[in-house]
Parts: sequence; structure tokens; C-alpha cells
Amino acid sequence: MSDFLLLYIDTMVFVFGAVVGSFLNVCIYRMPLGLSVVTPPSACPHCKTQIKWYHNIPLFTYLAIGGKCRYCGVKITLRYFLVELLTALAFLTVWKCFDGWLPAIYWLLLAGFIIATFIDFEHFIIPNEITLGGVVVGLIVSALYPPLHQQTSSGLALVYSALGILCGGGALFLVVEIGKLLFGKRKVPLEPGTQVVIADQTVKVDDEVVTWEDLFARDSDRITFQAATLKFGEQTFENATVIVNETKLLVNDQTFDLATTGRIEATTDLIILPREAMGLGDVKLLAAIGAFLGWKATLFTVFTSSLLGGLVGLLLIVFRQTNWQGRIPYGPYIVVGATLWIFFGQEILHWYMNLLQG
Repeated sequence: MSDFLLLYIDTMVFVFGAVVGSFLNVCIYRMPLGLSVVTPPSACPHCKTQIKWYHNIPLFTYLAIGGKCRYCGVKITLRYFLVELLTALAFLTVWKCFDGWLPAIYWLLLAGFIIATFIDFEHFIIPNEITLGGVVVGLIVSALYPPLHQQTSSGLALVYSALGILCGGGALFLVVEIGKLLFGKRKVPLEPGTQVVIADQTVKVDDEVVTWEDLFARDSDRITFQAATLKFGEQTFENATVIVNETKLLVNDQTFDLATTGRIEATTDLIILPREAMGLGDVKLLAAIGAFLGWKATLFTVFTSSLLGGLVGLLLIVFRQTNWQGRIPYGPYIVVGATLWIFFGQEILHWYMNLLQG
């Protein structure tokens, strides 16, 4: 094959990746809002004007119009350009590194990774369409293309895929549950007489406001404190034991519906808040990775993502970009770990085994 033809094919792969990246931007914006990714056509998020096709050319349009909407002039987030460029580079890299049907399969997987990463960064969720959908697609692809798991039999490939799902989802689920058991409560000592306000599905302690979404990940989560004073509606209590779940308020032995209590004001010197190290979306994401890449990849991903997440979290704390209680999405680190496995996993594994033996 001539150099010109190779360059032409590489260029077409890059362009194809950029076009896919444009669609991924639609998914990243619409999925968390529960909107269709097919209809209606793309429009400016600010002025809602439908974008004409010649104003929607991947990469080129963003640069040509200076990163602003052609109609209302509002700044367009750089994320749109970055997703298109990242997808184009990822597709080209996979094309250059793998053969057979592996490029197409890895394109599909990496597209899911990109959607999951940017949604998790912005919303701290990973949609089931990506995670559970990835599990199903991973099983199907494994059966259709056994070399994905270095097998020649569809049956064996399915076994490896199923083991990957169980190992990936199961391993991280245990981490989540054990972490919840050991570190699922955050004790916050306060100055005596500190005011706590519970209203509009938020808890305000001093200047810190925590939302219901950050507090209640499961039915067993509770806010507890001993209130020196407690007031809501016509009710007033002193030295009361207070327990709050997602919908109920328990004061001593009396239960109240939060939907009818209105604003709750209390004073206390200690409040215990529930916290979640990671969500079940991360568990399902790792199960999807196992479906595509097998059980070895999931173990590698858990180990690598834990190291990377811990390191980045520590650096953010050191440079005061967050605090010890800050919330950091874990999904992107899982994605980085799995991507490292795709490109370098076997080499890293062989290096590590040789290190142990020598």
C-alpha cells in the first residue's frame, strides 16, 4: 500500500472520529437531562436556535466562529472542541495499533468511555445506557468476535466475558460496600451552638451547603445529631435526638414527613453525615469493561484507577483545589485504567511478572 493511500486512510479515520465526537457531544449534553440523542436536531443550548449543518462541521466550525454561537454570540464551552479532537485522536490511534475487527470494537468502547468521563465530571453520574448497555454489547461482541478475548470459540469468549462482568462488577461492589461500612459516616465537630438548617433538600452547616443528592445514595443513609434546640413549623424541642433520612424526620420517638415540616433549624456541636466513596455507576462501568476486556483487565483497572485517583485527590488537597471531604468523580480514573490496559496492559503485566520473578 502506497504512502499516499495510507495517509488518505488515516485522514479519513481521523475525520470519522471527529464526526463521531460531534455525536458524543450530543450524548454528553442530553443524556443527563433524559433527552433523546436523535431528535430534535442540534441547537444552541442558550438561544435554542437550530444549528445549520454548515455551522456544525466538527473541529473546523468551533475554530472558525471563535468558540461562540453564530446567532446569540454566547461563548460555547471548550468541551465540544476537546471531545471531537479527543475522539478523532483516539480513533486514529486505535486504527494504527490494532487489526481485524478490534479497531471497530475499541472505537465503540472508547466512545462509551468518553461519554462516561465527561458526564461524570459534570454531573457525578454515569448513565445506565452506557454501563448496562455496555454489558449487553460486550457480551454480544464477545460471542461474535472471540479474538477479542484471545479465543477461537464463541462459547469460551462468552465465558471470559461473563467472568469479566462478575469480577469487575463484583470486585468494585465489594469495595463500595466495605468502604461504606468503614467510612460511610462523616463526623463533623462544631462549635457549641452552631446552627444547622435543613430546607429544600439541602443541609447548611455554617457556610457549607450539602445537597440531598450528595447525602443519600441508599435507603440506609441517615443524618444524625443531638440538637440543643430544634424548631420547625409550630414545633420546638430542646436536647433532642434527631435522625433525618431522605423523606422523614425522627425527633426522639416522633416521626414527621419532611414534605410538610418546612424549614428546620437546629443548634448542635456535632453532626454525623452519610457519605459515599463511589457510586454504583462505577460498579456497572467496571462490569461493562469486564464484558469487553475480560477479568484480567478489570483487576488491572481497579488497581490502576485506585492509584491514580488517590494520587490526583492528594495533589488536589495539597494545592487546595478541594478538601478531605470533597467529592471527586471516580469514573474517569476507571476509564484511564481500562484505556491503559487496551494499549499497554499485556506489556505492563509481563513487566510486572518478570519483576516478581527476578
